[in-house]
Amino acid sequence: MSDNEFIIVDEENKETDSGQTGDDVKQEVVSAEEGKEEDKDDDGYEKVCFICHRPESVTGKMIDLPNNITVCPDCMQKSFDAMTSGSIDLNRLMNMPGVQFLNMSDLENLQPKPQKIKKKKEKPKEFHQLDIKNIPAPHKIKARLDEYVVGQEYAKKAMSVAVYNHYKRVATDTMDDIEIEKSNMLMIGPTGSGKTYLVKTLARLLDVPLAITDATSLTEAGYIGDDIESVVSKLLAAADNDVERAEQGIIFIDEIDKIAKKHNTNQRDVSGESVQQGMLKLLEGSDVEVPVGANSKNAMVPLTTVNTKNILFICGGAFPDLEEIIKERLQKKTSIGFNSELKDQFDNDKDLLSKVTVEDLRKFGMIPEFLGRLPIIFTLKPLDKSMMVQILKEPKNAILKQYQKLLALDEVRLDFDEGALEAIAEKAMAKDTGARALRAIIEEFMLDIMYEIPKDDSIGEVEITRAYIEGTGGPVIRLRGQEVPRLEDMA
Repeated sequence: MSDNEFIIVDEENKETDSGQTGDDVKQEVVSAEEGKEEDKDDDGYEKVCFICHRPESVTGKMIDLPNNITVCPDCMQKSFDAMTSGSIDLNRLMNMPGVQFLNMSDLENLQPKPQKIKKKKEKPKEFHQLDIKNIPAPHKIKARLDEYVVGQEYAKKAMSVAVYNHYKRVATDTMDDIEIEKSNMLMIGPTGSGKTYLVKTLARLLDVPLAITDATSLTEAGYIGDDIESVVSKLLAAADNDVERAEQGIIFIDEIDKIAKKHNTNQRDVSGESVQQGMLKLLEGSDVEVPVGANSKNAMVPLTTVNTKNILFICGGAFPDLEEIIKERLQKKTSIGFNSELKDQFDNDKDLLSKVTVEDLRKFGMIPEFLGRLPIIFTLKPLDKSMMVQILKEPKNAILKQYQKLLALDEVRLDFDEGALEAIAEKAMAKDTGARALRAIIEEFMLDIMYEIPKDDSIGEVEITRAYIEGTGGPVIRLRGQEVPRLEDMA
């Protein structure tokens, strides 16, 4: 090296021992100081937009206006567009070097309390990635359903196979050229037979988002009521606005029989056949624009696109009077002679609903295109007396177990004898509202017991008898340390 040569060292960008430049170190120090300031300012609340009422965690950084009014960038941009025909871009204005957007609230001395809402504690999102090896086999799905749902063996079997095939289809979406069709289901069963409970248990088992909605509120687009896309927006909300997770979820549409085509009506059928037609693409698989964080579309709510190709749709309904349609079809086979069938042979058939065909559903008012997109149709049996007794005591969260736990918190043991269980089942059968009647009946008889027991600390055990349920006696009360029971009518 000659004497005339110079060595130039850039002091600002000189590397440190750790391999970082001076600028990197300065940037880390500044970021750490900013983080401390943010932690200091964070009081556990976040600002809310004055116009669209969305929080700062959804909209991004708010713009402060006088009198503690905060407006999100989307609403401010819409206001600019309305005043200037879209010639001002708020993002470019705020990000322009040397230009600072003035917060006029700093100039005000007397201000009302600012609008704020408490921040939600953000939970780390755990995306449940589907893997063929992790999908439970049909017999395992049915075994888990057996723990919670009594009876309905065929329905549980059909549902287990359909769900298993559907999620195999989702997991192998792009493996080869053979495209597997969706396994959408239609459940038909009387009220209280366990349709909704089956779906809830299924979604909990598979750890996928579930949206339960009523078809009664759905109307044709442009009329008052929920649009058809609202069922997808509920699923998106159940998936914490995670589109990928929502696209692998389950949508259960209850009361599907209420959108049947109306017969002999002169009025416009805005909640019947038109809703069925609007749902066709939804069931088959299409891109749907749904609002984020809201149930209805409007100018202030951002939209996102959800593909329904891998969403499993389960429809359920009681289909009242469908049995009459089935009976009418079966009675047409009646002939004259020795091999003729009696016309009244189907009047007392408890399992008549299981003989349903697609033709019966078409006669009920469901359009063939809609039924074609629900390839798996199965029925649930009405509950009999023995099933009612099983429902009372066998499932994991049986009604009796719930009351026993409530009284155990008061250190009191609760027992029901077999006669009492049969009496409760008989009363529930008379109400004809399925399993829902059981809780209403037990609530009625447990009211006085739940009221009286906390008064007396000496009570150690209560046994509910058939006589108490039928109103001819009282429960058996045993005091702590006492072997001989005493009768006491607490009704």
